Amino acid sequence: MCGIVGVFCHGSDAAPVESESLERALVQMAPRGPDGSGIWVGPRRDVALGHRRLAIIDLSDSAAQPMTLEPEGLKITFNGEIYNYKELQAHLRSLGRTLQTDSDTEVLLHLYSVYGESMCEFLRGMFAFGIWDERKRALFLARDHFGIKPLYVARDGKQLFFASQVKAILAAAPMPFSPDPAGHAGFFLWGNMPQTYTLYRQIRELTPGSTMWVDEHGVREARPYFSMSDELAKFEGTASKLTESEVNEHVRSAILDTVRHHFVSDVPVGVFLSAGRDSTTLLGVSTEVLNTPPKAITLGFKEYEGTGDDEVPLAAEVAHYYGSEHLQKHVLGAEFKQDLQNILTSMDQPSVDGLNTYFVSKVTHEFGIKVALSGLGGDEVFGGYGSFHQIPKLVSGIRPLQTFPWVGRFFRVVSSGFMSKMTSPKYAGLLEYGGSYGGAYLLRRGLFMPWELPGLIGAEMAADGWSELKSISKMNQLVQGLKCDRSRVSALETLVYMKNRLLRDSDWAGMAHSLEIRVPFVDIGFFRAITPLFGTTYQPGKATMAMAPSKSLPDSILNRPKTGFNIPVREWLVGERPETGAERSLRGWSRVVYRELNKT
Repeated sequence: MCGIVGVFCHGSDAAPVESESLERALVQMAPRGPDGSGIWVGPRRDVALGHRRLAIIDLSDSAAQPMTLEPEGLKITFNGEIYNYKELQAHLRSLGRTLQTDSDTEVLLHLYSVYGESMCEFLRGMFAFGIWDERKRALFLARDHFGIKPLYVARDGKQLFFASQVKAILAAAPMPFSPDPAGHAGFFLWGNMPQTYTLYRQIRELTPGSTMWVDEHGVREARPYFSMSDELAKFEGTASKLTESEVNEHVRSAILDTVRHHFVSDVPVGVFLSAGRDSTTLLGVSTEVLNTPPKAITLGFKEYEGTGDDEVPLAAEVAHYYGSEHLQKHVLGAEFKQDLQNILTSMDQPSVDGLNTYFVSKVTHEFGIKVALSGLGGDEVFGGYGSFHQIPKLVSGIRPLQTFPWVGRFFRVVSSGFMSKMTSPKYAGLLEYGGSYGGAYLLRRGLFMPWELPGLIGAEMAADGWSELKSISKMNQLVQGLKCDRSRVSALETLVYMKNRLLRDSDWAGMAHSLEIRVPFVDIGFFRAITPLFGTTYQPGKATMAMAPSKSLPDSILNRPKTGFNIPVREWLVGERPETGAERSLRGWSRVVYRELNKT
C-alpha cells in the first residue's frame, strides 16, 4: 500500500509540469510510503507520476514505482494490493507475456497492455492507480470495486491532478480552491464526507468501481465497471432451496477463500482482534490457512479497564484459544491529547470516526507489523446492525401516514425546538423522513439533521449544500431495483456508511502509521460468492459467519450480545460524562474536527 500522485496537462496552453509540485505532494504523503519514493516526468513535460512506497509484495528495488513497461510506452503509479496476482501472472504467461518481477504492479501494466480499459474485470484486490499510455497520449485512472483505496481528482479544464489524499492535491496543484457547500453540509449530516464530495469544489473523489480516461481532448466522465445494487438485484429472483447445512458450508468456503487470498504477502500479516464475532472468526479461520497462527493485536482504553467496555480480557482468551501470540495495549487519555494534532493532520478529510483504528494501527506499528486484517464489512454482509430490522419496520410503520406530506413537515417545524432539548432532534423528522428507505436511513445514521445545518455552517451554505447533495433521493435510487429488505439495508450500509466512513477511516488511520489494513469481508470474490445466498430460504447471518472456523469460537464470544466498539472521546476531549450518550459526544467531536480541518 502506498501513496500516489500524478498530473496530466492536456490543454494546449497549459503550463509545463514542475517536478517540485509532485515532490510537495509526496512529502505530504510520507507516512503512506516510508520505504521509498520516485517521480517520473514525461519527455514533453506535460505528464508526471509520483509514488511513495510501502513494500509488501516483491520487496526488491525492481518493484519500485513509477514502473515502466517497454516498448509499450506504459508507466504506472499504483496504491493497493492485487490478491489474485499469482493467478494473473500465470494467465499472462500463457498469453506469451514475459514478466521481469514478482510484483503485482507489473501485472497491472501487462493487463492494461492486453485488455486496455476492461482490465479491472480481472482484478481481485484493493487498488487505485494511474497508467500513462505514451502511444495514445492518454492517462487511465481506476479504483477498486468498493473504494477501499482512495483516489481524488482535481481539474480546471487545462490539467488534471490525481492523488491518494486531498491534501496532496492541495500541495501540488497550482489552481484556486473554493469551499464546496455540499461537502461542508455533508460532513455535518453524516459525520463523514459523502461521495464524491470533498471540502473543495475543484476536488472530487473518483467513484468506487469506476475508471476515468483523460487524453489530449480532455477528461471523459467516469465509467462504472461494477454496481453493488445491480449485482444484488440479479440474485433476488433466484431463490435457492439450499439447506441450512449447505448454506453454512458455502459461507465457510467463501470465508476460507477470502482469508487465504488476503494473506498473500512477502511480510508477516497480523489480525486486529476485538471481542466481536467478525475479528474472532477471521482469527479462527486464519489458523487453518496458515502453518503458524498470526499475531493478534488488541486495543483497550484505561478508562474502560475493568468494565464491560474493555475488550482486552475476552480477546486475550480468544487468542490463547487459537494459539495466537497476543499483542495488547491500553491507551491513556494523555496519549490522545499528545496525538491529537497528528490525528487531525492524518485524517485528510473530516470524520467523527476512526480514532479506534488510529490507535490500534499505532500499536500494531509499534510491534513491527506492516499488514493487518480487519473484520470490517462483516456486519454489512451478514446483517449484523440493528438497522437491518429497524429501518424496514420504521418504513412500513410511517409510510401509511405520509398521505399528506405537509403533516410531516408541520410536525417537524413545530416540534424540532423542544425535541432538541429533551431528546435526539431526529424524532422531529420521523413523519417527514421515516416513510422511505433513504429518509429512514438518514434518521438512523445521520449526525445532524438538515434543519440544524444553518446553525452550523450558515443559512446560505446549508441551503446550497442540502440542495446539491439530494441525500434522500440518491439513497432511494440505490435501493430502487431491490425487493428484499435485507438487500436494501445491506446496500445502504455498504454504499453509504461503510464506503464513506469505515473504509476511508481505515485508510487514513492505518496510513498514519504506515500500516496496510486489509478487509477480507470487503472483497469482490467474497461478495460474489455470498450474494447468491441472499436469495435462499435460509439467509446467512452473523451466527452463520461465526460457524466458519473448524475449531468453533468460544461460547464467551458466541453468546456475547452485539456491542459497538466504544472509545472514551467524551471523557478525553468533550469533558462529558459517559451517561450523556454517544450521539451527543460525536456531535461535539465533529465541531472540533471541522474547525481544525477547515483551517487548511
